[in-house]
Amino acid sequence: MSKVIIPAGYKSLLGMYETQTAIGMIKKIFENKLCSSLNLKRVSAPLFVDPDTGLNDDLNGVERPVRFDIKETGKDAVVVHSLAKWKRMALHTYKFSAGEGLYTDMNAIRRDEEMDNLHSVYTDQWDWEKIITKDDRNIEYLKDTVQREVDAICDTLDAIKTHFPELTLELERKVTFVTTQELEDMYPDRTPKERENIFLCEHKTAFIMQIGGKLRSGQRHDGRAPDYDDWALNGDIMFWNDTLGCAFEISSMGIRVDKESLERQLKESGCEDRKNMPFHKALLGGELPLTMGGGIGQSRLSMLLLQKAHIGEVQVSIWDKETKRICTENNIVLL
Repeated sequence: MSKVIIPAGYKSLLGMYETQTAIGMIKKIFENKLCSSLNLKRVSAPLFVDPDTGLNDDLNGVERPVRFDIKETGKDAVVVHSLAKWKRMALHTYKFSAGEGLYTDMNAIRRDEEMDNLHSVYTDQWDWEKIITKDDRNIEYLKDTVQREVDAICDTLDAIKTHFPELTLELERKVTFVTTQELEDMYPDRTPKERENIFLCEHKTAFIMQIGGKLRSGQRHDGRAPDYDDWALNGDIMFWNDTLGCAFEISSMGIRVDKESLERQLKESGCEDRKNMPFHKALLGGELPLTMGGGIGQSRLSMLLLQKAHIGEVQVSIWDKETKRICTENNIVLL
């Protein structure tokens, strides 16, 4: 059963149809600003892939993809969890050059997701990826890209508020950068989520860096698949959410693995058997470009900018009876 938090005195600032109008505007405005800032072009993307290609994102390695058989091919397909690896192959196929990138609408079903105010079994996000040079594989290039993405989000908020003056949200444009190890050192007796909440409550906008590898405590801040992000050059963009009183992740992103980091992370994760998959063979063989990229939650962004208390207010999904009862009793309209 999903967990629902009801903020004290919560009332949606926009009506049901106003919300729909605002969601459409957010998507158009943000897409334009992100593409302009990062030099991206739109492409079409798959809803499902062949499981034998190694293209599906394994997330934390325990989530089960939705699998179904295809009558005409006699083979199974799996619904994507994200397009982290597919995008890199697409850049190679489209023959993009360094500094050029793509973005696409990604829709996924994550049936093992623990549902709450922020999480649904339905995932929608902008997946983007761009080609970089070897000299770009560094922290400063990553930080610059993060700031560009945050500026696009803040610019979108400014534009939306001119159409809906009822909205009162203010976002901090300046990004504070912090590593997961620094968070553990600052708050050693706290859980990773508690560390994020404490830090974001003070700094409002942050990029939590270096997610996936083990910390000095032997624990991981959070899980990351070993075969797309370089764990030393990745992170999450987070804002403080005043409506819910918590740290709020908008984007997971990073510079992607090269041959050396892929081999190191596959070994650390006990996943060296993946080297035989087509995607991994191509990467290890030097056939794929160096890239960076990320996913930006569409429903998450709408939820944040429109000051909504539950993700079900900005997307259509399936919820358990208790969640629907609690939301109905507290004037939260689930689409």
